Amino acid sequence: MRGRLKRVRCRDERLHATNDANSLERNSDWEATFTDSEIGSSVHEYMRSLFRFLFGRPIANEEHTTRKIGVLEGVPAMGLDALGSSSYGPEAALTVLLPLAAAGVGYLGIVMLPILILLAILQVSYRQTIRAYPTNGGGYTVSKLNLGTNAGLLAASALMIDYVLNVAVGISAGVGALVSAVPSLHSHMLLICLAILALLTVMNLRGTGDAGRAWALPTYLFIASFVLIIAIGVYRSLSTQGQHSAVMPPPQLQSSAVEAVSLWLLMKSFAAGCTAMTGVEAVSNGVGAFREPVVVRAHRTLAILCATLALLLGGIAYLVRGYGIVAMDQTQPGYQSVLSQLAGAVVGHGIFYYVAIGSALSVLCLSANTSFVDFPRVCRLVASDDYLPRVFANVGRRLVFSVGILYLAVAAGLLLIVFGGITDRLIPLFAIGAFLTFTLSQLGMVFHWHRERSRGQGRERHKHLGRLIINAIGAATTSVALLIIIAAKFAEGAWIVLIAIPCVIYLLKRIHRYYSTLEARLQDQGQLDLQHNQPPIALVAIEGWNRLADHALLFATRITSDVIALHFTELEGPDVDEHSRRLRERWTYKVEAPARAAGRRPPQLVLTRAPYRRMAEPLLQFIADLERKEPAREIAVLLPEVVKKHWWQYILHGYRVRRLHAALLSHGGSRVVVVEVPWYLEEPRPAGRM
Repeated sequence: MRGRLKRVRCRDERLHATNDANSLERNSDWEATFTDSEIGSSVHEYMRSLFRFLFGRPIANEEHTTRKIGVLEGVPAMGLDALGSSSYGPEAALTVLLPLAAAGVGYLGIVMLPILILLAILQVSYRQTIRAYPTNGGGYTVSKLNLGTNAGLLAASALMIDYVLNVAVGISAGVGALVSAVPSLHSHMLLICLAILALLTVMNLRGTGDAGRAWALPTYLFIASFVLIIAIGVYRSLSTQGQHSAVMPPPQLQSSAVEAVSLWLLMKSFAAGCTAMTGVEAVSNGVGAFREPVVVRAHRTLAILCATLALLLGGIAYLVRGYGIVAMDQTQPGYQSVLSQLAGAVVGHGIFYYVAIGSALSVLCLSANTSFVDFPRVCRLVASDDYLPRVFANVGRRLVFSVGILYLAVAAGLLLIVFGGITDRLIPLFAIGAFLTFTLSQLGMVFHWHRERSRGQGRERHKHLGRLIINAIGAATTSVALLIIIAAKFAEGAWIVLIAIPCVIYLLKRIHRYYSTLEARLQDQGQLDLQHNQPPIALVAIEGWNRLADHALLFATRITSDVIALHFTELEGPDVDEHSRRLRERWTYKVEAPARAAGRRPPQLVLTRAPYRRMAEPLLQFIADLERKEPAREIAVLLPEVVKKHWWQYILHGYRVRRLHAALLSHGGSRVVVVEVPWYLEEPRPAGRM
């Protein structure tokens, strides 16, 4: 490579500023793909209408405050991961206890108790984090500011991996709940997973507020349904003194093998059950999405989520033991989730059962929405520090980070396809990233409060000391839980995540190195140098003499008096090139005579052989020779081209100009300027008149 190549578009840009929504829509990047240059105008209008129906109208920057959310939208927008995990968390813990047969159900309470304690610690810890970082209290920001860049990248990579896994696990668990109620759909699990993923992607591209309002009904219906089921189950248990009578007895465990209970087995069950807490950090990562007062709304949302999650986890653990509910193999026909068995045992398989299971299905599938809200925001922060492609920091047409949303959808879709949409196959990969982020975030807050305490005086120092102790307890407990999760899940697939995280960090650093190098080379070198400002040598590539060549040469004579028209011979093979002979005959009359009559230096015609029927090599060689002769001047290469209006025109025209353009960009060097000279068969309409 010989340096950066400057590129100039040789056409006047018609800029139209308007507040009209239709005009904004025409100028949006996405809809620019559906232009008349690609397809017919009628199809263009249809696609534009469909696009607007799916994704909504473009939103102006001035409307950003109206796109903020409150607690009502915040719970479904950011809390679905935590709420949905109340289903697959206890079920994952029960699955590990399967070797104990029916006796394993009795140990679920022992496993869930430390999980509930850890949940309470995290709730208090993240409440402090939100207060300390009201603009964004995510693990990446807290770790980077308090523990250093490497710790921030570790938290970011862990978060990004965990968010992708959360989408796959949440959707597959939701489809598992659907299959529990409708077993005939078992063979279509993967297809249903991908369809739900597409729906989530579209809704989040419309905006966080739209997604939050759309998912509000199933979210609150789920909370009401299972709180009522737990209340009924607990009431019956207390009124019958623990003698449960199931309306619909759950399926019996088929295996009669019983393994002796061990601390290791309980630790593995605890590690699996910890997946129930993976969404607790979501509110701190998405604080910027709330309306003012931000801290108050974020605190209320976090409190509602943690209280509801604790109630569901505790109630499910209590009733599972009483009704003798066991985990079943999701890959086998007749599978029923723990929630399905619990709802059937408490209220039967009537209308209420299907309402509850339907809401559970919705919440589980939509639990991936938490990742769709937070993953793009984390990517935006990382991209703002130049550790991800800067396009991740660009705001889309609906004031959301569209690139992050699309990347998340593609990555999660690939995971679902690879693992067949089965939750149990994905669970071993899950929760490591979340607990690693928990630990780094809490440890970062310890350093934050220590620094604040050293600056404070009197009572303020005591307050900061109390906050430091709370976050220290949070860091200690989550780090212990992280070690248990890694040890318990390592052989089951957790090693994949442990390898993936360093790979992601390496990639992030390579991206940052590129941007750092780019910025160093683009640094300001002082004032504009106008002393060495000779006009360039214009080099026009022409096929023959026509209006296209006339247009390009005319423009070239306006920017410089040194114009060379370059025509390639033998492009069609070794036979005599008729175009070259005719061009020579007409050049004197068509070009040289008018130039002399106008008192200007005539453009020079040069015929260059292309023995291998390719234009790039002889053109680059000609440029190299010209640079040696004129070392102090730049060379402007003009490439005239017919602008295609319809898709079929791309088939009828060759691609030599495109290939020539690419070759010049790759090998032309910093002294070569590429100028595209478009020729329109039909002049385009100004944007404001469309």
